[in-house]
Amino acid sequence: MGRQSPYPEEFRKDAVALWRASGGTRRYAAVAAELGITGETLRTWVRKDNAGQQAPGGAGPEGPAEEPARLRAENARLLKAEKEWQLEREILRRAAAYFAREVK
Repeated sequence: MGRQSPYPEEFRKDAVALWRASGGTRRYAAVAAELGITGETLRTWVRKDNAGQQAPGGAGPEGPAEEPARLRAENARLLKAEKEWQLEREILRRAAAYFAREVK
């Protein structure tokens, strides 16, 4: 873990909100100069905020390197669910056959 930021979390969120309020038309450096920070610091905060806003389901901005990993994880989850459903269907099929014999 890196060193702790000297700026409070609320200040960082407000700085990101101020840059976003400009609609992205102003440069990071221009907004950062008003706040007394560097443009790269503000850019880093905006990137971290964008990463934090990603939904677990995959909605939100993604880089090309993140998408394959997300898709592999989703594929693994779906394969596991499919195996569980196959087992449930097999159990239900056997139970239906058992009770059909009982009724006759």
